[in-house]
Amino acid sequence: MVKHQPLQYYEPQLCLSCLTGIYGCRWKRYQRSHDDTTRWELLWFVILTFTFFLTLTWFYFWWEVHNDYNEFNWFLYNRTGHWDDWSIPILLITAAGFTYITALLILALGHIAVGQQMNLHWLHKGFLGVILIATVIAMVSIEEMWEEEWDVLFISFQATAPFLHIGAVGAITLLAWIIAGQFARSEKAIFQMFIIITYLAVVIALYLVPLTISSPCLMEKKDLGMKPRIIGHRGAPMLAPENTIMSFQRALEHQAYGLEADVMISYDGVPFLMSDHTLKRTTNINNVFPELSFLHSSMINWTDLERLNAGDWFVKTDPFWTASSLSPSDATKAENQSVCKLSELLVLAKEHNATLLLKVQPVPFDHPYASSYINITVTTILTSGISENLVIWLSDTERALVTDMAPGFQLASDLKRDVKSLRETGITLLNLRYTDVTTEDIREYRADNLTLNTYTVNEPWLYSVLWCSGVQSVTSDAPHILSKVPFPVWLMPPDEYYIIWITSDVISFTVIVGVFILQKWRLGSIRTYNPEQIMLSAAVRRNSRDVRIMKEKLIFSEINNSMDTADDLSLCSENRYDGFSNNAVTPSTDAKLHAS
Repeated sequence: MVKHQPLQYYEPQLCLSCLTGIYGCRWKRYQRSHDDTTRWELLWFVILTFTFFLTLTWFYFWWEVHNDYNEFNWFLYNRTGHWDDWSIPILLITAAGFTYITALLILALGHIAVGQQMNLHWLHKGFLGVILIATVIAMVSIEEMWEEEWDVLFISFQATAPFLHIGAVGAITLLAWIIAGQFARSEKAIFQMFIIITYLAVVIALYLVPLTISSPCLMEKKDLGMKPRIIGHRGAPMLAPENTIMSFQRALEHQAYGLEADVMISYDGVPFLMSDHTLKRTTNINNVFPELSFLHSSMINWTDLERLNAGDWFVKTDPFWTASSLSPSDATKAENQSVCKLSELLVLAKEHNATLLLKVQPVPFDHPYASSYINITVTTILTSGISENLVIWLSDTERALVTDMAPGFQLASDLKRDVKSLRETGITLLNLRYTDVTTEDIREYRADNLTLNTYTVNEPWLYSVLWCSGVQSVTSDAPHILSKVPFPVWLMPPDEYYIIWITSDVISFTVIVGVFILQKWRLGSIRTYNPEQIMLSAAVRRNSRDVRIMKEKLIFSEINNSMDTADDLSLCSENRYDGFSNNAVTPSTDAKLHAS
């Protein structure tokens, strides 16, 4: 009885099947090809690469502006009138899109590495287009509505640039395997020159990037100044409802040097603490006095204000994603907070000898105390008995009157001015957003004995950069976090960084040279051809019976030619064949075995 066996056994190629299947839904062997990638697919590869770098930039940007998520939500609230936290959902969507694009790019590079024709599936093309358009819209929206926030990118580079440089050098070194493979396979000297010149230009540029890196944390430890003092922004709004007694108490419990608050005057002349122009966000005025919910906060009597709940919103909306971490007793206490009078804050600050950074909000022109609200506020402060030198007065309105009534107040400004004008007006402290000052500005202010306070600083990396830059104090929503930062996140002597820089560049260049030599040795001599290969390369690229026949002929011819080089076959071959088993059994051989 004659035993029938297949002419050829095909080894399973799981790696290659997954590579081409996930990228282009080509799971079958006959669907794959070593033909040159079409220009249309090369264009999609360029679009994919561009989208990768664009989403990388957006992801990095949105990750670094985590410090200002509350400010972003506040901005949207002022636009829409509704408080919704969009920062975290945007971060999650961005992370998912970037991960997807990164995976596609890795698959595309895998195709290049193993010499497979790229053919991105139409579903991937659709998702790629959606992600590209969404990223462009997001970046344009930020440019239009929040332009100054792009400055965070440059500030973050002061903290991350040395590490990003090392990561970029590592990435370009890994790409050497693919670049060297293309260089070794190419038969055109011009293309080889183009590859090597372009790649070396990028590599050398990356090697020299540290010459442009300037970080205040590249300094000797002995040159590091004192830790910046922390002022609680409206108290500790991550731990308790903002501008409430509980919030200010929590800030002081976490070693806050001072407290910041916005002061308003009620319709009946009582100074109280409130930041918003209306009470809808931070009180239950919609339930208690719906007819007053659209009025300016200062146009309501204190007898009505003291009846409002100023804490329940914090537990329900959880603006900083921290309310869920409160103990049951703290959550109950937060839910029952009320609007805080200025006099209550003054008693607390006097008891703890804490500095107060106060900004008095202007009142509408038809307010009963429109002409005397500054006088009322200063009188309230003086009456409390708090030491005048503990009060930092931030408002520009009627400074002369304030100076006459309370000469011991520290005068401050939230406008960036030259040193001469600051001296003329008696201002000794500047309160500026951290994006509005440079390292040179900080040095200039320190040289002229001007105190600089920056706001709003919540992240340890940003606090560390400002610490290294020489900032004396910061306003923060997170005093409980920054108070636990004993030292800058990183501090490195320049000489030590130069050693790391040069060492990483030398190692990278050595690896790149070695990879090019290895790839040239492995692939440079593989130049075998047969008639079927030539005919197949010249054939019109279409699904036809003739092309499939030529492919089958090419397969069997390569099997016969590779019997002596079976060790070179692999699941993801980089040569011009797919890696078949060499255990072929021909009918004639089978007959002879049976006869014997």
